[in-house]
Amino acid sequence: MKKICTSWVISWVFMVSLFGLISRSSAESLNDADALSGVTEGKVVFDIGMANPQTLPLYLKVISQTHADLVRQNVKPKIVLAFHGGAVKLVSSNRESFPLEQHLSLEEISTLIADLQKKAGVRMEVCGLATSLFKVDNSTILPGIKVVGNTFISLTGYHDQGYASIPIY
Repeated sequence: MKKICTSWVISWVFMVSLFGLISRSSAESLNDADALSGVTEGKVVFDIGMANPQTLPLYLKVISQTHADLVRQNVKPKIVLAFHGGAVKLVSSNRESFPLEQHLSLEEISTLIADLQKKAGVRMEVCGLATSLFKVDNSTILPGIKVVGNTFISLTGYHDQGYASIPIY
Protein backbone atom coordinates (compact mmCIF):
# COMPACT_ATOMS: atom_id res chain seq x y z
CA MET A 1 0.00 0.00 0.00
CA LYS A 2 2.83 2.38 0.89
CA LYS A 3 4.44 1.68 -2.50
CA ILE A 4 1.18 2.51 -4.32
CA CYS A 5 0.82 5.82 -2.42
CA THR A 6 4.42 6.75 -3.17
CA SER A 7 3.93 5.96 -6.86
CA TRP A 8 0.74 7.96 -6.93
CA VAL A 9 2.41 10.98 -5.29
CA ILE A 10 5.36 10.82 -7.71
CA SER A 11 2.97 10.59 -10.68
CA TRP A 12 0.90 13.47 -9.38
CA VAL A 13 3.96 15.69 -8.85
CA PHE A 14 5.17 14.83 -12.37
CA MET A 15 1.80 15.72 -13.92
CA VAL A 16 1.56 19.01 -12.01
CA SER A 17 5.11 19.92 -13.05
CA LEU A 18 4.38 19.04 -16.67
CA PHE A 19 1.17 21.09 -16.62
CA GLY A 20 3.11 24.03 -15.16
CA LEU A 21 5.68 23.85 -17.95
CA ILE A 22 2.98 23.63 -20.62
CA SER A 23 1.04 26.55 -19.11
CA ARG A 24 4.15 28.70 -18.80
CA SER A 25 5.35 28.02 -22.35
CA SER A 26 1.93 28.73 -23.85
CA ALA A 27 1.60 31.97 -21.83
CA GLU A 28 5.03 33.08 -23.00
CA SER A 29 4.06 32.48 -26.62
CA LEU A 30 0.85 34.50 -26.35
CA ASN A 31 1.02 37.87 -28.03
CA ASP A 32 -1.15 40.55 -29.56
CA ALA A 33 0.86 40.92 -32.77
CA ASP A 34 -2.17 41.12 -35.07
CA ALA A 35 -3.80 43.94 -33.10
CA LEU A 36 -0.50 45.74 -32.53
CA SER A 37 0.73 45.57 -36.11
CA GLY A 38 2.20 49.00 -36.87
CA VAL A 39 1.32 50.34 -33.42
CA THR A 40 4.08 52.18 -31.58
CA GLU A 41 2.01 53.79 -28.81
CA GLY A 42 -0.68 52.13 -26.72
CA LYS A 43 -3.02 55.04 -26.02
CA VAL A 44 -5.78 54.00 -23.64
CA VAL A 45 -7.96 55.72 -21.08
CA PHE A 46 -9.54 53.56 -18.41
CA ASP A 47 -12.96 55.10 -17.63
CA ILE A 48 -13.33 54.09 -13.97
CA GLY A 49 -16.73 54.54 -12.35
CA MET A 50 -16.55 51.41 -10.18
CA ALA A 51 -17.41 52.16 -6.56
CA ASN A 52 -16.73 48.69 -5.12
CA PRO A 53 -13.56 48.65 -3.00
CA GLN A 54 -13.41 44.84 -3.07
CA THR A 55 -13.42 44.65 -6.88
CA LEU A 56 -11.33 47.62 -7.97
CA PRO A 57 -7.98 46.09 -6.88
CA LEU A 58 -8.42 43.29 -9.43
CA TYR A 59 -8.93 45.83 -12.23
CA LEU A 60 -5.94 47.89 -11.11
CA LYS A 61 -3.83 44.73 -11.28
CA VAL A 62 -5.13 44.04 -14.81
CA ILE A 63 -4.27 47.61 -15.81
CA SER A 64 -0.75 47.09 -14.44
CA GLN A 65 -0.47 43.85 -16.42
CA THR A 66 -1.74 45.66 -19.53
CA HIS A 67 1.07 48.19 -19.12
CA ALA A 68 3.61 45.36 -18.77
CA ASP A 69 2.20 43.54 -21.81
CA LEU A 70 2.44 46.67 -23.95
CA VAL A 71 6.06 47.18 -22.90
CA ARG A 72 6.84 43.48 -23.49
CA GLN A 73 5.50 43.83 -27.03
CA ASN A 74 7.55 46.99 -27.74
CA VAL A 75 4.60 49.38 -27.58
CA LYS A 76 5.03 52.61 -25.59
CA PRO A 77 2.18 52.85 -23.03
CA LYS A 78 0.22 56.09 -22.78
CA ILE A 79 -2.33 55.22 -20.14
CA VAL A 80 -4.79 57.47 -18.31
CA LEU A 81 -6.97 56.34 -15.43
CA ALA A 82 -10.01 58.63 -15.17
CA PHE A 83 -11.97 58.18 -11.91
CA HIS A 84 -15.52 59.50 -11.66
CA GLY A 85 -18.83 58.72 -10.00
CA GLY A 86 -18.61 56.67 -6.81
CA ALA A 87 -15.01 55.76 -7.65
CA VAL A 88 -13.91 59.18 -6.38
CA LYS A 89 -14.46 57.94 -2.83
CA LEU A 90 -12.06 55.05 -3.46
CA VAL A 91 -9.20 57.41 -4.35
CA SER A 92 -9.61 59.59 -1.27
CA SER A 93 -7.58 59.23 1.91
CA ASN A 94 -10.79 59.90 3.87
CA ARG A 95 -12.28 56.53 4.77
CA GLU A 96 -14.92 57.63 7.26
CA SER A 97 -17.84 56.58 5.05
CA PHE A 98 -16.52 53.01 4.68
CA PRO A 99 -17.04 50.16 7.13
CA LEU A 100 -13.88 48.99 8.89
CA GLU A 101 -13.87 45.67 6.99
CA GLN A 102 -13.35 47.58 3.71
CA HIS A 103 -10.30 49.53 4.90
CA LEU A 104 -7.91 46.75 3.89
CA SER A 105 -9.25 46.89 0.31
CA LEU A 106 -8.92 50.68 0.32
CA GLU A 107 -5.31 50.37 1.46
CA GLU A 108 -4.66 47.89 -1.35
CA ILE A 109 -6.18 50.37 -3.83
CA SER A 110 -3.85 53.10 -2.52
CA THR A 111 -0.82 50.82 -2.87
CA LEU A 112 -1.77 49.68 -6.39
CA ILE A 113 -2.34 53.28 -7.48
CA ALA A 114 1.05 54.33 -6.11
CA ASP A 115 2.69 51.40 -7.94
CA LEU A 116 0.94 52.29 -11.21
CA GLN A 117 2.07 55.90 -10.92
CA LYS A 118 5.70 54.72 -10.94
CA LYS A 119 5.24 53.20 -14.40
CA ALA A 120 6.28 55.24 -17.44
CA GLY A 121 3.38 56.67 -19.41
CA VAL A 122 0.71 56.37 -16.68
CA ARG A 123 -1.34 59.37 -15.53
CA MET A 124 -4.43 59.64 -13.34
CA GLU A 125 -7.33 62.06 -13.09
CA VAL A 126 -10.34 62.37 -10.82
CA CYS A 127 -13.52 64.22 -11.68
CA GLY A 128 -13.96 67.47 -9.75
CA LEU A 129 -17.66 67.46 -10.56
CA ALA A 130 -17.99 64.00 -8.97
CA THR A 131 -15.93 64.94 -5.90
CA SER A 132 -18.32 67.83 -5.38
CA LEU A 133 -21.44 65.67 -5.88
CA PHE A 134 -20.11 62.91 -3.58
CA LYS A 135 -18.82 65.44 -1.03
CA VAL A 136 -15.20 64.33 -1.30
CA ASP A 137 -12.72 67.03 -0.30
CA ASN A 138 -10.25 67.45 -3.18
CA SER A 139 -7.41 67.81 -0.67
CA THR A 140 -7.98 64.17 0.34
CA ILE A 141 -7.44 62.79 -3.18
CA LEU A 142 -4.47 60.41 -3.21
CA PRO A 143 -1.15 61.95 -4.23
CA GLY A 144 -0.40 61.96 -7.95
CA ILE A 145 -4.04 62.03 -9.04
CA LYS A 146 -4.95 65.29 -10.76
CA VAL A 147 -8.36 66.78 -10.01
CA VAL A 148 -9.93 67.92 -13.31
CA GLY A 149 -13.19 69.77 -13.92
CA ASN A 150 -15.18 66.96 -15.54
CA THR A 151 -13.84 63.56 -16.62
CA PHE A 152 -16.56 63.27 -19.27
CA ILE A 153 -14.86 66.21 -20.97
CA SER A 154 -11.49 64.49 -20.41
CA LEU A 155 -12.81 61.30 -22.00
CA THR A 156 -14.07 63.31 -24.98
CA GLY A 157 -10.68 64.96 -25.40
CA TYR A 158 -8.74 61.72 -25.05
CA HIS A 159 -11.04 60.08 -27.61
CA ASP A 160 -10.29 62.88 -30.08
CA GLN A 161 -6.56 62.37 -29.40
CA GLY A 162 -6.87 58.73 -30.47
CA TYR A 163 -7.09 57.04 -27.06
CA ALA A 164 -9.10 53.84 -26.77
CA SER A 165 -11.63 54.03 -23.95
CA ILE A 166 -12.09 51.02 -21.69
CA PRO A 167 -14.98 51.31 -19.22
CA ILE A 168 -14.62 49.84 -15.73
CA TYR A 169 -17.93 49.93 -13.85
